[in-house]
Amino acid sequence: MRTGGVLNILGKLLILLSLFLLTPIPFSLYFHDGMIGTFLACSALGAIWGGILIAVFMPEKEMGYRDGFAVVVFSWLIMAFLGALPFYFSGAMNSFVDCFFESMSGFTTTGATILAQVEVLPKSVLFWRAMTHWLGGMGIIVLTLAILPLLGIGGMQLFQAEMPGPTKDRLAPRIQDTARILWSVYLFFTVAEILLLVLCGVDFFNATCHAFATLATGGFSTHTSSIAYYDSVYVEAIIIIFMFIAGINFSLHYQGLHGRISVYWRNEEFRFYVGLILVTVLIITCINFYHQTYAEFGENLRTASFQVVSIITTTGFGTADFDQWPSACKALLVTLMFVGACAGSTGGGIKNVRVLLFFKYARRQLTNLVHPQAVSTIKFGKVKVPHEVLISIFGFFALYLAFLLLAILLVTGLDVDLVTGTTAVIATLNNIGPGLHKVGPVQNYGELPQLAKVILSFCMLAGRLELYTVVVLLTPDFWKMARKPVLRWHKVPERTNGR
Repeated sequence: MRTGGVLNILGKLLILLSLFLLTPIPFSLYFHDGMIGTFLACSALGAIWGGILIAVFMPEKEMGYRDGFAVVVFSWLIMAFLGALPFYFSGAMNSFVDCFFESMSGFTTTGATILAQVEVLPKSVLFWRAMTHWLGGMGIIVLTLAILPLLGIGGMQLFQAEMPGPTKDRLAPRIQDTARILWSVYLFFTVAEILLLVLCGVDFFNATCHAFATLATGGFSTHTSSIAYYDSVYVEAIIIIFMFIAGINFSLHYQGLHGRISVYWRNEEFRFYVGLILVTVLIITCINFYHQTYAEFGENLRTASFQVVSIITTTGFGTADFDQWPSACKALLVTLMFVGACAGSTGGGIKNVRVLLFFKYARRQLTNLVHPQAVSTIKFGKVKVPHEVLISIFGFFALYLAFLLLAILLVTGLDVDLVTGTTAVIATLNNIGPGLHKVGPVQNYGELPQLAKVILSFCMLAGRLELYTVVVLLTPDFWKMARKPVLRWHKVPERTNGR
């Protein structure tokens, strides 16, 4: 690993993030919340730290996969640290651990909060909270590749380490162009949702914050009661539509916006995603109707539709306390937490394509038991799935299960009850937000032990970067080939091709 080059790139990313820390200032001016100095100071700190790293450490001419893993993981850690400073200086949170948890939850688009009352935050801090979602949704590395040439070298390694899903679609020959396309589509849908929410009577500030959270599948609301605050069928319908959109592979949206609408239905993962949503909505609606959870069938359908789309896309917005629903409904929602959204979307979870291929593999094994001489292949759409992809998916499942069980053991070992601890890990590892019991949809993570919050913050990061990118940095072999950083004032040694 080229340590100096990694630190140099982290410095550039810090400067970029420090610029985004200035975006809440217009809202601070408008709402007179007294946070202008705080954001200026936080931005200055980020710029100074970044400037020091750039000034001290030499950049590298090429990047390897080890360097990509290191840059992505450490950039997300420093983002969460720097992003926590406005929360800390606002005085609304008790400790820096709480602030770091909130910031990590924002950037990883988890939406888990430690706040019992969201409205206690100044308006500009609420906007920054939503901004962390929006930046983390598509990825700060992808954004940097899109707007700056500074990560042009090694860009593919960084893109692959940050983007979710077992495969990464390249929409253009150059990875920078792919990044620009993805962010352009992301921006288009964000602006569209803001306009539609404003037309429904939501003020511009709240419309912007909720659009940021929706397209990023984050779930931070500007109201403690989340979307239930509006009690509007129209607002809920708009947010359902854009949550659904955000849970789809953005490469499909790019083609769809260019007139190739049929690409959606031709995509097998999309069909699986739609079918899973429709079936789950119908089942939960019928169960709630049978148990008379709500008086009318229409109300059951409305609440089931919103919660199912919110959970499967890992957004975490709420219009109902599903912790009070029948056990079968809660079991279905927890199952959806594992499945998550589509690969290449802003959603978390295992991803629909992995689940779909897992079922295909299981079906093939059953077929082989009945017809031992049969020769069958697994296809995704009309394309044969390479054996290496299947192996990587099963490796992911094994690592995921081991990580999940270890995290549950650690959290419940801190005197957190089993339901709360288990669903807290599931909700954070899959970047969802609300769990059950003490971390349910109308509760928060504030009462959990501080160490549990640290563990869950790590779960958020691991889930957002899909485990491998984070876990690989914990292996001793990763650090064996780490090079001593080259300082600017030292003579640059002759480089070798080793990584």
